[in-house]
Amino acid sequence: MINIYTQVSLGEAWLHRYRGKLPIFACILGFTETGLIPGISAAGLTPEDRQYTACADAEFLYYGPEYYPKYPLPPLTSGASPVLISRAVVANLHIPVYLFNAGLLHIPPVPLIDLGGMAARCLSQGAAMDIATVKQLLTEGLRWGSQLSYDAANSYLILSECVVGGTTTALAILTGLGIDAVDKVNSSHAVCNHKQKWDLVQTGLAKLKISSSVDPLELVAAVGDPMQVVVAGMAIAASRSCGVLLGGGTQMLAVYALIQAIAHTYSLSWKPAEIVIGTTRWVAEDPTGATIDLAQSFSKNSIPPLLATKLSFANSRYPQLQAYERGFVKEGVGAGAACIAASLSQNWQQNQLLAAIEAEIEKLSSNQETK
Repeated sequence: MINIYTQVSLGEAWLHRYRGKLPIFACILGFTETGLIPGISAAGLTPEDRQYTACADAEFLYYGPEYYPKYPLPPLTSGASPVLISRAVVANLHIPVYLFNAGLLHIPPVPLIDLGGMAARCLSQGAAMDIATVKQLLTEGLRWGSQLSYDAANSYLILSECVVGGTTTALAILTGLGIDAVDKVNSSHAVCNHKQKWDLVQTGLAKLKISSSVDPLELVAAVGDPMQVVVAGMAIAASRSCGVLLGGGTQMLAVYALIQAIAHTYSLSWKPAEIVIGTTRWVAEDPTGATIDLAQSFSKNSIPPLLATKLSFANSRYPQLQAYERGFVKEGVGAGAACIAASLSQNWQQNQLLAAIEAEIEKLSSNQETK
């Protein structure tokens, strides 16, 4: 149930090391005003809806479908939130879940660990966050990565995200770090809006005087979002004593590039062999992006191992899941990483994953009908 697309031997060694182990699941929530631009994202029908996507995903991930949320899952153009996938796995496998607020616009009613961040301004301004906030978030990320790695001793940590508009900030970070990412990132749209993203990124980066030795924290402050630096810090610290599965596609490739740049710039020790990226087949094989090519665009000695679940919704009885096979939604909230964890720890196959995910939709539908 798991494909390895890059760094095959490293990916295989990582999977072998953590087979049969149960991870800890951390989701880092953040917000960027980039996500409010009309048409930039399909994670919520309108800009107004997209203000609350992370809140809704956090509530569903933590409490599940039988709970009456303050922030219901947002209507989408097509498809269903990927949090249904993550919730199905963490609930069935009893995986511990930690939710972190890196910088949200609204606060969901769930047990949240507040990292003292802030929601980012639109990256086109070239002044997304204050540098002091970015440094604070890195410090907190390093601290929590170290702390969670103790709890995940002999196992691994899934670091996932929910940031609407995050593939656009990812494009900005990758480009700012000198990685050729143009026309290669993914989106929640069926056909990626590459030109819209690139125009925004060029506008933002033009306001930052890019040199060959750009400070990665200044880059994040200029054009990033609050999740990126937190996950980079967590991964650096956690890799020293446990495995790390970065749950996501384009956004986690940007985080991986940040890990390398931050560790190099600030002389932080980390273990590259302990960090892999885990996503969905819909991201890895997205015909309107180029995820594998993007991973291979890193310098020769720093290409990340890219893994993906083989999960398919082609035979689902729910049209909103079948929409994934047409390119909608694709990934989010560590959906791909959660499926990889189910395969690794319980050897779950396609039929078990699909049944568990469809059960979540069924419960959600009947709960909505009884309201």
